[in-house]
Amino acid sequence: MKLKTITLFLLSYSLRLTAAEKRPADYVNTLQGTNSKHELTRGNTYPTTALPFGMHTWTPQTGKNGDGWKYQYFKKTLRGFQQAHQCSSWTNDYAVFSFFPTIDSLQVDEEKRATGFSHEKEIAKPYYYQVKMDNHIQTEMAPTERGAHLRFTFPKGHKAFLVLDGYTGYSLVKILPKERKIIGYVHNGRGFKEGFKSFFVAEFDQPFLDYGTWENRENTTDARTLEAEGDGKGAYLVFKPGATVQVKVASSYISQEQAELNLDRELGGDKKLEVTKNRAATIWNKHLGRIKVEGGSEEDKATFYSCFFRASLFSRQYFEYDKDGKPYYCSPYDGKVYPGHMFTDTGFWDTFRAQFPLNALLYPTMHGQYMQALLAAYEQCGWLPSWSFPSEAGSMIGNHAISLLADAWAKGIHTFDPKKALEAYLHEATNKGPWGPANGRDGWKEYYQLGYVPYPEVREATAKTLEYAYDDFCGYQLAKMTDQPFYTDIFKRQMFNYRNVYDSKTRFMRGRDKNGNWNSNFDPAEWGGPFTEGNAWHWVWSVFHDTKGLIKLLGGDANFIAKLDSVFTEPNRVNVGTYGGLIHEMTEMVMANMGQYAHGNQPIQHMVYLYNYAGQPWKSQYRAREVMRKLYNSTENGYPGDEDQGQTSSWYVLSALGFYSVCPGTDQYVLGSPVFNKITISLENGKEFIIQADNNNTDNVYIQKVSLNGQPYSKNYIRYADISNGGILSLEMGADPNKERGVKEEDRPFSVSSSFVEME
Repeated sequence: MKLKTITLFLLSYSLRLTAAEKRPADYVNTLQGTNSKHELTRGNTYPTTALPFGMHTWTPQTGKNGDGWKYQYFKKTLRGFQQAHQCSSWTNDYAVFSFFPTIDSLQVDEEKRATGFSHEKEIAKPYYYQVKMDNHIQTEMAPTERGAHLRFTFPKGHKAFLVLDGYTGYSLVKILPKERKIIGYVHNGRGFKEGFKSFFVAEFDQPFLDYGTWENRENTTDARTLEAEGDGKGAYLVFKPGATVQVKVASSYISQEQAELNLDRELGGDKKLEVTKNRAATIWNKHLGRIKVEGGSEEDKATFYSCFFRASLFSRQYFEYDKDGKPYYCSPYDGKVYPGHMFTDTGFWDTFRAQFPLNALLYPTMHGQYMQALLAAYEQCGWLPSWSFPSEAGSMIGNHAISLLADAWAKGIHTFDPKKALEAYLHEATNKGPWGPANGRDGWKEYYQLGYVPYPEVREATAKTLEYAYDDFCGYQLAKMTDQPFYTDIFKRQMFNYRNVYDSKTRFMRGRDKNGNWNSNFDPAEWGGPFTEGNAWHWVWSVFHDTKGLIKLLGGDANFIAKLDSVFTEPNRVNVGTYGGLIHEMTEMVMANMGQYAHGNQPIQHMVYLYNYAGQPWKSQYRAREVMRKLYNSTENGYPGDEDQGQTSSWYVLSALGFYSVCPGTDQYVLGSPVFNKITISLENGKEFIIQADNNNTDNVYIQKVSLNGQPYSKNYIRYADISNGGILSLEMGADPNKERGVKEEDRPFSVSSSFVEME
């Protein structure tokens, strides 16, 4: 039996595996969330072929070069198989180049080479992507951390061409026929330092019958030319008709020599793509197997592991290993080479909430390296990152690097100098940088002088006030934990500044101007203005660190509970406000049909867990399960909005485990309701933490009683150390809420005002 026939048989067999035979990676659908467009996103993902936290990823491409929507499920043609790094459709990609096979005649133009395909002939797994296009060319990809193994199988009797596209920026290609290689570099993306390059090497297993270079501006070709440099330069190769061609590719941000080393180290011994694929499958199964789930439906498992896969892509490694195996990197901040670790492709406004707290649980060593990288970035560009892609863009709002640092310290990850961290944060909080609004602080002077950021003087001012207050809590918390009274004194009053944008008459957070006047014509359903991608219904809950203080503002437990309930009972009415028209987040909230609850965007994602703070934890249990059931699945429509660098996936992963990180910067995870009957978390330290949920099913979502390591447990949260030390959390589930459990004041999760003597 020929190798191709054997491969197709094995792939077909893998799709028919029984539940008992399936491994974690078999459940993953990397097409989850790909049915997205500008006006309505179901994830804004692409079918990523990569290793966990890999430096480069690979994907098929349906969109034009440079289009942020690089793969959309409803599109009918493919035009590239590309090295990718994109973490958001709204920010586009960088360091991209692509391959694409054609038959019969050379087609370099991305429009003319575009070829039809169907999802029925597509396999999309973390460790392997395969598609057989309508012209019968089959493409396969398997990943390494800094490269990929590709195979193009051309139909018999047809001439075989392969195009390398240099993408949107400046590029260099050199064809080396005797070595069966193409080497070069690409320079494309935003905000790079002068001299930034992504060097690549592509090594083929078949000889070149012919070759040449081309450029993608006018799509002109130059036959038999071995080298080209300039805007959009690429290469093309010709192979014997009906050939099967393998290409091993690796890239480096440091040098051409390092790209060659990466190729040799990660792919050098892989004669067949199956070797690379099987190794990648082993890596993914070990990685995803860190959390073993039992019970639940097959769809529950597919959704869980697909989300866990997506959460495991971020943040990406930006470091490489030298000839002696030591990590080093070319800084995206100043273009110099440094020893150590660097990470990129994340926006903290999204990911501080759940993606980093999940990483802290599962990968504390990497998490500690990340904290060191934050301070290295500060030294290299003068600012803490807020949106690294791969350098600092300053996108969105807040200064959430301090959240990551305080959270790591609270959880025992002490790999960095806290004094330097607080120095960096104080600089961030008392300056405005040259890039986006989260590079330093918009309105920082007014925030200190008035106790809030005024609107309309500063756009999105109320949202910024709320997030600055939380970040100031994180600064206070880190200073307190590390005995640094200078910084404790600075931040201890500012963390209560959220009070200054609360209007007791409307019982909402509101915009107010520099004279203290509330903005007129208030409508809590109005989006934008003083808020970021949301309205007053969404932003009133953004007091992560002091829910008790928020309860007091809202008039006590009963009023607070009623306000939470009303989010779900309010009509899902949209007032487009300063946006002037529907944006996709509005459309997604209406489609969710859960009142004013807008899970497709980050500001409200923690809200369902706040019932734990007011004596009705059973409502958090119900709502968390409802959100998971209604708004997530494993299909191309699998998310309720932008996935956002692992955050929306991490929300699901943590929530499916039965808890959530409401207030990063503390060691607590607040309880919800687990999806599965038994969950075994294999920790990095070799211990296991087991969550046993007896009688759990789609009806029995309510916790009846809890024990931790055999002892009755009444708290509505669990501590990081309880998990990392290993043990068993035993839950008994039921169809009706237990209104006696977890209702005492001492059972409530952390609020800073509970332990802080306030200066009135």
